[in-house]
Amino acid sequence: MKHLSLEFLIFFASSALAATFGIVDTYQGSDFLNRFDFEAIPDPTHGYVNYVSKSTAMADGLVSVSGNNFTLKADDTNIVSSSASGRNSVRIQSQKTYGSHVTVINLAHMPKGCGTWPAIWEVGPNWPNGGEVDIIEGESPNHATLHTSSGCTMPSSRDEAGYVLLSNCVSGSGSNTGCGVAFTSANSYGHEFNLIQGGFYAMERTTTEVKIWFWPRTASNIPSDVKNGASSINTNGWGQPQAFFPNTNCDIGSHFAPSNIIINLTFCGDLGSATYASSGCPGTCQCQSLSNNPSQMVNAYFLIMWLKVYQ
Repeated sequence: MKHLSLEFLIFFASSALAATFGIVDTYQGSDFLNRFDFEAIPDPTHGYVNYVSKSTAMADGLVSVSGNNFTLKADDTNIVSSSASGRNSVRIQSQKTYGSHVTVINLAHMPKGCGTWPAIWEVGPNWPNGGEVDIIEGESPNHATLHTSSGCTMPSSRDEAGYVLLSNCVSGSGSNTGCGVAFTSANSYGHEFNLIQGGFYAMERTTTEVKIWFWPRTASNIPSDVKNGASSINTNGWGQPQAFFPNTNCDIGSHFAPSNIIINLTFCGDLGSATYASSGCPGTCQCQSLSNNPSQMVNAYFLIMWLKVYQ
């Protein structure tokens, strides 16, 4: 029998474990209040929104905890003052940053309503130099997108279930569209997503690739480690991702720095206004409608059962 070299065994072992990650953080319930920062800042995406402080969000019921579940919502009670920057809402950012890692989100409801632009995403410092990965981005079906600095494009054909929208990931130089992939599942976003009580999103980022998966809650092929929020996961068993961004023409490792996780809900803005015409909503994405009709926001909320990070 031929003896295997020590170098080969080490290589084989490291390759076999390459997609295995152990849990480092679980966020559920009050963790989103205590381990995320509330960013009461002007909206960088030019939305019709007023991001409020933690104290205001809690006092006005824009964030709440029920057991292990966390709700983040827009104000659905008040008419917006003409002097305000927009409807009150919330933007939170994780206090920790993550390099190579996997994020898994168990989401039961996402914001719905004319003009809403919900997002769950990750971003590094000095945008776009530290990179950005959009896991959930306010379009139906869901779009996953990378934003980077110069020198990053994606091949037009790659091993993914979704379909390519744009291949140039470069943002911040006149165009901020990034390189997006549209999911194949209509129930990956909005009303169709909420009808089935949501599902699971997962994003894997290493120095060589970014992958994003989605499993509807009703699906029979949800990996057990995803569904159960296991203490360790193996992404090799998760099947074809909806979106796959390889390092073929992009040095992923140098384009993405340790990133914060951001969850926010804005209205209209750069993307919401541009996609409004195809949303099925009447008229245009106008501030007057959003100002005077708070009841339109009754379903504009995230209900997060948990979010876990693995490294």
